[in-house]
Amino acid sequence: MNNQASNSSRLFNDPIYGFISIHSGIIFDLIEHPYFQRLRRIKQLGLTNLVYSGANHDRFQHALGAMHLMHQAIKTIRDKGNDISATEEEGALIAILLHDIGHGPFSHALEHSIVDGVPHEQISLLFMHRLNEQYSGKLDLAIAIFKNEYKKKFLHQLVSSQLDMDRLDYIKRDSYFSGVEDGEIGSERIIKTLNIKNDKLVVEAKGIYSVENYLVARMSMYWQVYLHKTVLSAEFTLMNILKRAKKLAAEGLDVSINKNFDRFILHSYSEIDFENIDILDSFSLLDDIDVMSAIKIWRDCPDPVLSRLCKMMLDRNLLKVDIRNNPFTSAEVAAKKNFLLQNSGLNKEQINYFVFTDSIENSTYNFRQDEINILQKDGSVREISETADLLNSAGLKGPVEKHYLCYLSKQNTSVNKFE
Repeated sequence: MNNQASNSSRLFNDPIYGFISIHSGIIFDLIEHPYFQRLRRIKQLGLTNLVYSGANHDRFQHALGAMHLMHQAIKTIRDKGNDISATEEEGALIAILLHDIGHGPFSHALEHSIVDGVPHEQISLLFMHRLNEQYSGKLDLAIAIFKNEYKKKFLHQLVSSQLDMDRLDYIKRDSYFSGVEDGEIGSERIIKTLNIKNDKLVVEAKGIYSVENYLVARMSMYWQVYLHKTVLSAEFTLMNILKRAKKLAAEGLDVSINKNFDRFILHSYSEIDFENIDILDSFSLLDDIDVMSAIKIWRDCPDPVLSRLCKMMLDRNLLKVDIRNNPFTSAEVAAKKNFLLQNSGLNKEQINYFVFTDSIENSTYNFRQDEINILQKDGSVREISETADLLNSAGLKGPVEKHYLCYLSKQNTSVNKFE
């Protein structure tokens, strides 16, 4: 694709920020590329709209929003005397624009179901390399920034860190569309207090309360939205649908949908496999529509497990979920399985799709992985937990683990529901 857009400004009207301007021809061309346009057909929050009906926004909107915040952050940092060239700015904008281009259908919900063992970040990088070939090396700098191989390390922090433009956009955007006001953050205030010290991204001391509020909002959004028990139930149901379809396909049952979707049902691909352009292009054609079409078709398949799971998804008649701080005992799990075994007509292998337990984790701020640093008025830099009382008192440091048990409710267990 060698055609280049003109350098005249292009505008996108965003419900969060208003008009987002695109001044770069290569950036506009990347937005117009089929790889990127696919993000219009992938929901940002997967199946969260089954709980929050307004949460129907897509990855396309989020990518543009994150790029807009990157532009604002670079302007702020540059205005404070830090050197960022126009080329470096363009590289950072491309890196954040394409950071989620490797997401598959329903975003995180199916990340390890359609493709097992290859995270979306790695697929994003493969897409970036492919686009770089098409645009004659114009993404070299963006790729270096994305991989944290460029000399100015703070540019990578703006793309991927615990206070990056990705998180600042999705917390604010997901809060807006879900209607959960606890996720509202002062992203503009945070960006205005960003600076660079010793090649590291820092927040000036006057911005510490805004960052604390951001961390509290992030924690709240995880428990109220991303890890809401009904959302978890829907995602587990969806994952089990794909798991069952793959098992049936391996056993010879025809679960064909279309040639691109079928190849990911019939085969498991590694990271090396994805370096094959044909496989990458097939993946680039997958979106939420393929999965929902499959669920509607599989609803009437002869397999009682796959058929029932698909009916549950389409009718929003989901598994019940109990969540608590301590693990569920083997006896508690066995009781749920035995009841289902006696009343559903399913065998021991089949009931595992309807009764299971595991744990979830919410890590709001992990200072051991990546620090948020505060620039003090005397010029010194301190990690935020050393200066923020709220961060420690609210229990925001380190991961919080909870345990869940999913099971089929008694009213959905009768044999006739599996016929």
